[in-house]
Amino acid sequence: MLGGNSNMIWIYLIGMVVIMYFLTIRPQKKKQKEEQAMRDNIQVGDEVTTIGGIIGRVVTVKEDSIIIETGADKNKLKFARWSISQNNTANEKLAAEREAAKAAQQKEKEARLEAKGKGKKKKEDLEDKY
Repeated sequence: MLGGNSNMIWIYLIGMVVIMYFLTIRPQKKKQKEEQAMRDNIQVGDEVTTIGGIIGRVVTVKEDSIIIETGADKNKLKFARWSISQNNTANEKLAAEREAAKAAQQKEKEARLEAKGKGKKKKEDLEDKY
């Protein structure tokens, strides 16, 4: 009888560990991979934001550092690659692609509704002739 209770405790403990993994550890690792991919895909000319809030254009990309130009004076600052928090150019491209896809989807929907409306009109015209 006592052995059955200890087995249930272990099952609950293992279940809690699995739940913690799926709720905390897995999403965090996924986010880290996305951030690393973003940092690896930074190119010259991209506008980036650092973790300190500095916004500038990428001038030079090296293996572990990035040089950006900021302000009207075109001041150049060197940052470690890990200090980049956002690639604004990539975000703008992604937003534009989403907007274009949404517009195309809306246009397709309108075309289907229009075709459906013409079909009804033709059917009504045929009924009127008879």
